[in-house]
Amino acid sequence: MDEFYRIKRLPPYVFEQVNQLKARLRTEGADVIDFGMGNPDMATPKHIADKLIETVGKPHTNRYSASRGIPGLRKAMARYYQRRFGVSLNPDSEVIATLGSKEAFANLAQAITGPGDIILAPDPAYPIHAYGFIIAGGLVQAVPAQTPELYLNNIVTALETILPKPKILVVNYPSNPTAHVVDLEFYKEIIGLAEKHDLLVLSDLAYGEIYFDQPPPSILQVKGARERAVEVNSLSKTYAMAGYRVGMAVGNETMIAALGRVKSYLDYGAFTPIQVAAAHALDGPQACVEDMREIYRKRRDCVVAHFGRVGWQIPPSQASMFLWSPIPEPFAHLGSLAFSSRLMEEAHIAVAPGVGFGDGGEGYVRIGLVENEQRIRQAAKNLKKLFQHHA
Repeated sequence: MDEFYRIKRLPPYVFEQVNQLKARLRTEGADVIDFGMGNPDMATPKHIADKLIETVGKPHTNRYSASRGIPGLRKAMARYYQRRFGVSLNPDSEVIATLGSKEAFANLAQAITGPGDIILAPDPAYPIHAYGFIIAGGLVQAVPAQTPELYLNNIVTALETILPKPKILVVNYPSNPTAHVVDLEFYKEIIGLAEKHDLLVLSDLAYGEIYFDQPPPSILQVKGARERAVEVNSLSKTYAMAGYRVGMAVGNETMIAALGRVKSYLDYGAFTPIQVAAAHALDGPQACVEDMREIYRKRRDCVVAHFGRVGWQIPPSQASMFLWSPIPEPFAHLGSLAFSSRLMEEAHIAVAPGVGFGDGGEGYVRIGLVENEQRIRQAAKNLKKLFQHHA
């Protein structure tokens, strides 16, 4: 049987090669210290889990839910945007609860992309930022985005040179994988370009609550943004709820309505008790968010300090649960996939190869802050042996 058309448009999933190696090593008894996936290792705060358990026991909560999200959750999401960003949203027309931010992005792409539409997406980037549109039939123009400044400059160049003109622009700050952040002036420039060139804008703010300096802004704070922008967000990292699969899409009414129509054919929304727990997370005590933020800060500092002592100098991130690091000099010639494989085989440390995030990620690896400080120190000891062996 021939390979299916849409599958042929997707490259081999780089991370699957790393995952297969990790699985083999663990089967052989190796203790792999895993910084590879952005999968929170902390417990969901107790008051959120308790609300889930309480709601499961109530009558009728096992029935189909609502594809747009229950009203109580959409209202809680609107309250969050008002409280955090000073942005007023209509929960009935400008907010949709989604099955995580990844589903939001993928179904938004299905909703707004026509055959042959050109999309400007950052490179490096989280894979769904490009491949959601590729699956939807769009043509993605990868725009080098090693820094926000470079991305902005390259967007300007692309808009002046690409024909037919692009329809959609993707931004993601704090960035996965680079962990870069931007200020409100950056978003003003983006919206200005979008207005000038009649672009739709999709912003990914999934890591907006994991920051170590100033709180990252929302693109919706910019005047005129709601006329052409939608932002996706997530509870996964903020409240250690990755497996709950709760996210949101907020902003432009027309795009939100299109997303809602697509979702109405595809799903009935998350399990109702999960949605009730998510609303409780957004409306309830927020000290847990600061506690987790501090844990990530300490882990970031621990990785930078202990890896640095053995010879791997890693730039500290300002936000997100990741560090984005050049491959250490003794191994730079290998490239990110071969280096990640050697690091796992010889030091039992798993990281994400930068090339998995696009050609612009080559030469880098992403380190997830998802192991505790004791495990980080053990990883540094393993790393020291690897460096000494290859000195």
